[in-house]
Amino acid sequence: MAYVEFVTLEVTDLTAAGHFYANALDLDDRVRLDSSEAPTSGFRGFTMSIIVAQPANGDALIDAALDAGATSLKPAKKSLWGYGGAVRAPDGTVWTVASSSKKDTGPASRKIDDIVLQLGVEDVAASKRFYVDQGLEATKSYGGKYVEFSDPSSPVKLSLYKRRGLAKVAGVDPEGSGSHRLRIGSEAGPFTDPDDFAWVSSKS
Repeated sequence: MAYVEFVTLEVTDLTAAGHFYANALDLDDRVRLDSSEAPTSGFRGFTMSIIVAQPANGDALIDAALDAGATSLKPAKKSLWGYGGAVRAPDGTVWTVASSSKKDTGPASRKIDDIVLQLGVEDVAASKRFYVDQGLEATKSYGGKYVEFSDPSSPVKLSLYKRRGLAKVAGVDPEGSGSHRLRIGSEAGPFTDPDDFAWVSSKS
């Protein structure tokens, strides 16, 4: 079964981005950085989501990101589904931090339980069919609004949203153009999906 092994964020200042991620988020080899000057503007069509066990862990990660130079997009707060907020990293990547729990059960830590790549697509159903054809298995699907590919062995989970809906969740304007500045590493690659997200072979 195919799954996402890592993602590469393309950044204009590799040194600054490396400093930010080393100080703010402990992402190990699941999130990599590469230099790029590809033109891009506005919403890049995806978000990276960090899943944590409790609100205090989310606050710890968001505070660390803000201290390292991120900007707040949505202050962390409780909601019907749990707790979370969103920030924009200095390189422009939108990060959401979320917990399904609304209550703390232990001391705060910056432990990350899961990383989820959320792609904003124009046609969720068509993108789902495309990815299933590439060997990914959809584990949750809610009509034309949301699809989840969450193989337990996948270092990075994958989900699909309507582009405008994803932007709303992140607290950003949905308009944007140019490069996504993102490459997705998987044994399923290389290919480019219907929304121009580039997948590369993890074996290369």
